[in-house]
Amino acid sequence: MEKQARLLSAELRIKNTEYEVCLSRLLLTWKKRLSGAVYHPFRLSFCVVKFPRRPQSGVCHSVPVSEIIAVRELEVENSSRPKNDGRWQKMPQKAAEVHQHAFTVSYVERTRQHRWRCSDVTFHCPEGALCQRWVSCIREQLAALASRPKHLLVYINPYGGKQQGKRIYEQKVAPLFARAGVSAHVIVTEYANHARDHLRTEAELKKYDGVVCVGGDGMFSEIVHGLVWRTQSDGGVDHNCPDETLLPCSLRIGIIPAGSTDCICFATVGANDPVTSALHIIVGDSQAMDVCSVHHNNTFLRYSISLLGYGFYGDVLTDSERKRWMGPARYDFSGLKTFLTHHYYEGTVSYLPARGVLGTPRDRTKCRAGCLICQHNGQLHLEEKAEKYKTDEASDSESDGDWRTLRGKFLAINAASMSCACPRSPKGLSPAAHLADGTTDLILVRKCSRLDFLRHLLRHTSKDDQFDLTFVEVHRVRRFRFTPRHCQSDSDLRLDLQENGKRLFSQICRDHPACGCTPAYSSWNCDGEILTHTAIEVGVHCQLIKLFARGIEEPAVFEDLTNPCAI
Repeated sequence: MEKQARLLSAELRIKNTEYEVCLSRLLLTWKKRLSGAVYHPFRLSFCVVKFPRRPQSGVCHSVPVSEIIAVRELEVENSSRPKNDGRWQKMPQKAAEVHQHAFTVSYVERTRQHRWRCSDVTFHCPEGALCQRWVSCIREQLAALASRPKHLLVYINPYGGKQQGKRIYEQKVAPLFARAGVSAHVIVTEYANHARDHLRTEAELKKYDGVVCVGGDGMFSEIVHGLVWRTQSDGGVDHNCPDETLLPCSLRIGIIPAGSTDCICFATVGANDPVTSALHIIVGDSQAMDVCSVHHNNTFLRYSISLLGYGFYGDVLTDSERKRWMGPARYDFSGLKTFLTHHYYEGTVSYLPARGVLGTPRDRTKCRAGCLICQHNGQLHLEEKAEKYKTDEASDSESDGDWRTLRGKFLAINAASMSCACPRSPKGLSPAAHLADGTTDLILVRKCSRLDFLRHLLRHTSKDDQFDLTFVEVHRVRRFRFTPRHCQSDSDLRLDLQENGKRLFSQICRDHPACGCTPAYSSWNCDGEILTHTAIEVGVHCQLIKLFARGIEEPAVFEDLTNPCAI
């Protein structure tokens, strides 16, 4: 069966070593030719375990055709005739051994920590016709890959992160696109929401196979808002209706990380590396993602892809926005300041549980490439999307039909549509959250002591179950609503603040002094942007967008590709 599937097979050279090279519709394989064994009666032989090696030094290697970046023919100089430069030179052994024709295959090579690199292997052929045949056949196989983009619309944020977006694209990404034959129309943004506005009105989307953003999570949010808004407008969908079923976007989105935070890229690729992301775009990977729509009184506010946070994370963002001059260090300072103030907020949370789905927020099943939970739950959600849910907000019961209602005092209310993992928090806020299952994990942190809240925060960086605390509860939901309780003063809060020595931090927290007054509202942190309203309704739209990614790969996914026994 293997021989019938081969398109080409020949004996070619890599450097000075003969290899058996085979090309099928799925794999390009080269295997080192082993000379006949010679019997030595006095030589001891030992059984040595063989480990995978680098392609040009190992016995055999294989690369999926889908992960070949490009192939090009080379001109090899004739080294059989020595140059007459007056110096003594060593004559080659045989002129026939020097192959004058060669071609180079560029392919994806995996390294540590989910990073990809572009590696080259050069094959030397004895005849020019054979060399051209290999090049043509490989190019035909690459051209048959319909998932690969040919034309891209690229937006570069020159101000995000360390202001290195333009340099990163020109030095690391553009050369890879050129090698793979991918053309790109580049737009350098000049102001906030430039990319969003251009996608909404001016961009001729039919000319492109995908949209790429070079920047951080804020730049990615701009692209999502522009692309989703354009798709719904072209399809006649009302943005302001919370119950409306949104149309999925046809164009995939690529992320070249170049911001201060690259949470989306880390959660979908496993590394914040521009070269890795560029290679995912070139090979045409596709990863579906859920998007949450946020409304207030039947008015559209924003889309959310990763995190909606009220209370602690909302206060951290609000305070850090006043200290942008501090750079990335502002998040640490504002986080410490918010932790010390220890504000809680009263309100009512109503949510619609995700019923009949696989997985729970505490099952420790991580979303990985080819996730079966996303496939099953995504299909289930698509089958049930015509069903409409309603709730009576005036009901005092804890459960009204399918909806459930909770009231209380909360330090934090978070909705994580993905793990929200990052280099500082490898597990994220919800380690078992999934990218494309049509749900979001609603995490409620009730009022507790400052020490208990610190325990909860520290578990984001440890292996302990961060939901195994009496004051923390988590629910996998399809929709939820939050209504704050406005109050001017709270005697219980004043008592707590005085007993905990809140006056010691009066100079640190000038916005909310230590007189015992508590702010009536917090702010919602929507993917790093502050929402203008606190009473919101959130709905999950299953697999609304697609990224040039494949999810985080488990090590076993690619170890077999370099294992000689697997070929």
